[in-house]
Amino acid sequence: MSIIETEATLHEAHRDNHTHRDVNGGWLRPAVFGAMDGLVSNLALMTGVAGGAVSQQTIVITGLAGLAAGAFSMAAGEYTSVASQRELVQAELDVERHQLRKHPVDEMEELAALYVARGVEPPLAREVAMQLSKDPEQALEIHAREELGIDPDDLPSPMVAAVSSFGSFALGALLPVLPYLLGATALWPAVLVALVGLFACGALVARVTARSWWYSGLRQLALGGAAAAVTYGLGALFGAAV
Repeated sequence: MSIIETEATLHEAHRDNHTHRDVNGGWLRPAVFGAMDGLVSNLALMTGVAGGAVSQQTIVITGLAGLAAGAFSMAAGEYTSVASQRELVQAELDVERHQLRKHPVDEMEELAALYVARGVEPPLAREVAMQLSKDPEQALEIHAREELGIDPDDLPSPMVAAVSSFGSFALGALLPVLPYLLGATALWPAVLVALVGLFACGALVARVTARSWWYSGLRQLALGGAAAAVTYGLGALFGAAV
């Protein structure tokens, strides 16, 4: 009894600890890149304009324009990209569906050969392939996984990608503008808020990538700070020249 209970406990522990993050969803990548892009690009845009010694109103208008333009651009780009990817996958699935219907035996042998290549004994591989091929939809799903490396039931959504990228870019791009909207008259509060936001975003990303939060946060902070410094210098240079 103790052995059975011990084994059951081990199975439960394995089940509870053997979970994985969602790496196939369509929201994480556009959301992360959108927030980072919004922060870095709008901060760099605003510091570049500020380096040219322009008025506070010009800096605010530049930041708001960069927010709107970037958010719509990100959303359109992500929607088109993910939609095109889905269309390509659907086209390949149609090809595979046609082959399964036209050459079922050849496709079954092809599936058996894949299992043999992975170390399964040929008779067993052929039997497994035969059993899986009895259901056309199941056969299509198996072939899609084995040959194309995709899950037909878990394709990213263009709308989810577009909405995620739009919202996250807008939120990230808003941070450098926010101090001005709240009454700030100098550039440094906007830079400070943006750099804190970059560090926080980097640390947040570390929670889903298993990398240390401080490393990820400092990396984003350094990249964003470098971009802002370079564009400010260019703005000052061009402003003096003009």
